[in-house]
Amino acid sequence: QVQLVESGGGLVQPGGSLRLSCAASGSIRSINAMGWYRQAQGKQRELVAAITSGGRTNYADSVKGRFTISRDNAKNTVYLQMNSLKPEDTAVYYCNAYYLGVDGTRYNYWGQGTQVTVSS
Repeated sequence: QVQLVESGGGLVQPGGSLRLSCAASGSIRSINAMGWYRQAQGKQRELVAAITSGGRTNYADSVKGRFTISRDNAKNTVYLQMNSLKPEDTAVYYCNAYYLGVDGTRYNYWGQGTQVTVSS
């Protein structure tokens, strides 16, 4: 089992910045990758950014150049630095961690979610 605890959401004006943190505990050695998803009201959950255990990253096109995902292995924590925030970034942000079983099945773990609101 993996437990994920998020922090760092809040209200920010357009053009502002926020940093989200996700601390992992439990069976973290099994994790293949961690990432951030978001779900805006009335929309499906979507991938924002992810980072593998080897450090490879990928981003949604909508956040490239504005958001940066990073990890601190010593603290078992993943961060999402969000700059130049836009109102359309408003959503509940969820931390995700997963591992792949021997048959390729993906096993997901989720944080409780943190609200990010971008508004003037």
